[in-house]
Amino acid sequence: MLENIKGKKVILASKSPRRHFLLGELGIDFEIAENHEVEEEYPPDMIPEEIPVYLARKKAEEFSGTLSQDTILITADTIVWCDGSVLNKPTDREDAFRILKKLSGNKHTVVTGVCILSLDKEVSFYATTDVYFAALTEEEIDHYLKEYKPYDKAGAYGIQEWIGYIGIEKIDGSYFNVMGLPIQKLYRELKNFNP
Repeated sequence: MLENIKGKKVILASKSPRRHFLLGELGIDFEIAENHEVEEEYPPDMIPEEIPVYLARKKAEEFSGTLSQDTILITADTIVWCDGSVLNKPTDREDAFRILKKLSGNKHTVVTGVCILSLDKEVSFYATTDVYFAALTEEEIDHYLKEYKPYDKAGAYGIQEWIGYIGIEKIDGSYFNVMGLPIQKLYRELKNFNP
């Protein structure tokens, strides 16, 4: 599979263990490069679908000067969009509690942007998933924050963790996108990527 990228050095620029796991499940040999700290700022007039693509491309630009002819770089960014605004990674426990209270009994949209970059080509795309949360009690939110400490996750939760089991009523779109990488779409894009 993915014969077109065989012999290429694939680099995933991400600190996310979920992204590492998901890309590994495609059976691709890849290296991990922790992305440089990129200011997650974007033009204020962007629509939700544009924001993570813009940020993924911004992350890729940080590496563009280091790419060689046989390198393919993958970067990604995920946002949670709820009631007309972005819910970022929480700054602390209090912020995480506030975010989860906002998601409780509500629908939000997870948008992940991905950039695939080689010396000669760039492909960027996004995937969206609507997530519907049941109403959560304060006790349930407290338990989740105490046991899982989801401070590195957009929207302050991981769908693959306890809160996903007890709190998510349904999703419309890719489950893996909510984990942080729309792996089916990435596979199709890599299949058509001719660096």
